[in-house]
Amino acid sequence: RWLIRHSFPTKPAKSLFRKIEGKNKKMSKKLYVGNLSFDTTENDLSDLFVQVGEVESVRIITDRDTGRSRGFGFVEMSDQNGEKAIAQFNGTELSGRALTVNEARPQTDRRSSGGGGRGGYNRY
Repeated sequence: RWLIRHSFPTKPAKSLFRKIEGKNKKMSKKLYVGNLSFDTTENDLSDLFVQVGEVESVRIITDRDTGRSRGFGFVEMSDQNGEKAIAQFNGTELSGRALTVNEARPQTDRRSSGGGGRGGYNRY
Protein backbone atom coordinates (compact mmCIF):
# COMPACT_ATOMS: atom_id res chain seq x y z
CA ARG A 1 0.00 0.00 0.00
CA TRP A 2 2.73 2.42 0.89
CA LEU A 3 4.36 2.07 -2.53
CA ILE A 4 1.09 2.84 -4.28
CA ARG A 5 0.63 6.13 -2.45
CA HIS A 6 4.21 7.32 -2.88
CA SER A 7 5.80 7.40 -6.29
CA PHE A 8 9.52 7.71 -6.81
CA PRO A 9 11.26 9.16 -9.86
CA THR A 10 12.82 6.44 -12.00
CA LYS A 11 16.03 8.38 -12.65
CA PRO A 12 17.55 11.16 -10.55
CA ALA A 13 17.91 14.52 -12.31
CA LYS A 14 21.69 14.49 -11.75
CA SER A 15 22.23 11.50 -14.06
CA LEU A 16 20.57 13.36 -16.93
CA PHE A 17 22.79 16.39 -16.26
CA ARG A 18 25.93 14.22 -16.27
CA LYS A 19 25.01 12.74 -19.64
CA ILE A 20 24.55 16.18 -21.20
CA GLU A 21 27.71 17.50 -19.55
CA GLY A 22 29.72 14.46 -20.74
CA LYS A 23 28.97 15.19 -24.40
CA ASN A 24 31.14 18.31 -24.31
CA LYS A 25 34.05 16.47 -22.73
CA LYS A 26 37.07 15.67 -24.94
CA MET A 27 37.63 12.02 -25.70
CA SER A 28 40.72 10.74 -23.96
CA LYS A 29 42.70 7.54 -24.11
CA LYS A 30 44.06 5.77 -21.06
CA LEU A 31 47.43 4.15 -21.69
CA TYR A 32 48.98 1.29 -19.75
CA VAL A 33 52.70 1.82 -19.12
CA GLY A 34 54.48 -1.31 -17.89
CA ASN A 35 57.97 -2.48 -16.96
CA LEU A 36 58.67 0.71 -15.01
CA SER A 37 61.67 0.95 -12.74
CA PHE A 38 60.67 1.12 -9.07
CA ASP A 39 62.44 4.50 -8.95
CA THR A 40 60.31 6.05 -11.74
CA THR A 41 58.04 8.85 -10.49
CA GLU A 42 54.81 10.24 -11.87
CA ASN A 43 56.74 13.39 -12.83
CA ASP A 44 59.21 11.28 -14.85
CA LEU A 45 56.34 9.71 -16.79
CA SER A 46 54.62 13.05 -17.29
CA ASP A 47 57.85 14.61 -18.58
CA LEU A 48 58.26 11.77 -21.06
CA PHE A 49 54.70 11.74 -22.40
CA VAL A 50 54.35 15.53 -22.62
CA GLN A 51 56.80 15.32 -25.55
CA VAL A 52 53.91 13.93 -27.62
CA GLY A 53 51.12 16.19 -26.32
CA GLU A 54 49.13 17.34 -23.32
CA VAL A 55 48.97 14.82 -20.48
CA GLU A 56 45.65 14.81 -18.60
CA SER A 57 46.70 12.52 -15.75
CA VAL A 58 49.48 10.18 -14.62
CA ARG A 59 49.21 7.48 -11.97
CA ILE A 60 51.80 4.93 -10.90
CA ILE A 61 50.24 2.01 -9.07
CA THR A 62 51.76 1.29 -5.67
CA ASP A 63 51.59 -1.66 -3.31
CA ARG A 64 48.93 -1.11 -0.67
CA ASP A 65 51.09 -2.44 2.17
CA THR A 66 54.59 -1.17 1.35
CA GLY A 67 53.78 1.94 -0.71
CA ARG A 68 56.42 0.82 -3.23
CA SER A 69 55.75 1.04 -6.98
CA ARG A 70 54.33 -2.13 -8.56
CA GLY A 71 56.19 -1.38 -11.79
CA PHE A 72 53.30 -0.11 -13.91
CA GLY A 73 51.07 2.90 -14.25
CA PHE A 74 48.57 4.75 -16.41
CA VAL A 75 48.78 7.92 -18.47
CA GLU A 76 45.68 9.65 -19.82
CA MET A 77 45.93 11.74 -23.00
CA SER A 78 43.73 12.79 -25.92
CA ASP A 79 42.92 10.04 -28.44
CA GLN A 80 45.28 11.36 -31.13
CA ASN A 81 48.17 11.96 -28.76
CA GLY A 82 47.60 8.58 -27.14
CA GLU A 83 48.08 6.80 -30.47
CA LYS A 84 51.27 8.80 -31.10
CA ALA A 85 52.58 7.97 -27.62
CA ILE A 86 52.00 4.24 -28.11
CA ALA A 87 53.87 4.32 -31.43
CA GLN A 88 56.71 6.45 -30.06
CA PHE A 89 57.29 5.04 -26.56
CA ASN A 90 56.50 1.31 -26.74
CA GLY A 91 59.90 -0.36 -26.36
CA THR A 92 61.66 2.91 -25.44
CA GLU A 93 64.07 2.78 -22.48
CA LEU A 94 63.35 4.76 -19.33
CA SER A 95 65.67 4.35 -16.35
CA GLY A 96 67.35 1.40 -18.06
CA ARG A 97 64.13 -0.55 -18.72
CA ALA A 98 62.23 -1.04 -21.99
CA LEU A 99 58.71 0.35 -21.52
CA THR A 100 55.56 -1.47 -22.54
CA VAL A 101 53.00 1.09 -23.72
CA ASN A 102 49.56 0.16 -25.01
CA GLU A 103 45.92 1.09 -24.62
CA ALA A 104 44.65 0.22 -21.16
CA ARG A 105 41.95 -2.44 -20.95
CA PRO A 106 38.82 -1.69 -18.93
CA GLN A 107 39.14 -2.61 -15.27
CA THR A 108 37.49 -5.91 -14.44
CA ASP A 109 35.27 -6.43 -11.44
CA ARG A 110 37.52 -8.10 -8.85
CA ARG A 111 35.00 -8.53 -6.07
CA SER A 112 35.19 -11.95 -4.53
CA SER A 113 32.22 -14.22 -4.87
CA GLY A 114 32.16 -14.68 -1.11
CA GLY A 115 33.66 -17.23 1.18
CA GLY A 116 37.38 -17.39 1.30
CA GLY A 117 37.43 -19.42 4.41
CA ARG A 118 39.43 -22.47 5.33
CA GLY A 119 39.27 -24.49 2.14
CA GLY A 120 38.11 -28.07 2.06
CA TYR A 121 34.87 -29.10 3.69
CA ASN A 122 33.40 -27.77 6.88
CA ARG A 123 33.19 -30.95 8.98
CA TYR A 124 32.33 -29.44 12.34
